[in-house]
Amino acid sequence: MESISYGAIAAVLTTTAFLPQAFKVIRTGEAKSLSLSMFLMMFVGTLLWALHGFDLEDKPMIYANLTTSALNAVILVIKIRSIIREKQTNS
Repeated sequence: MESISYGAIAAVLTTTAFLPQAFKVIRTGEAKSLSLSMFLMMFVGTLLWALHGFDLEDKPMIYANLTTSALNAVILVIKIRSIIREKQTNS
């Protein structure tokens, strides 16, 4: 009997759960209502989880967290650009 890979299932679910927000921000380019600190912490956290996955040689953990980190990075770039544009407009 094969064992269930709870890590792989968790990786798919958590990464997939992040996709709608990422796609919406990428599609609309609007990130004003998003929390910069939350996405910064999420980005650093998923990178650290990926590093932990490398230590454990846990491929689902590595792939899921690198994917989520990449999506986070895109959102962060859009969010930071939004902040810069807002400051330039208010100057």
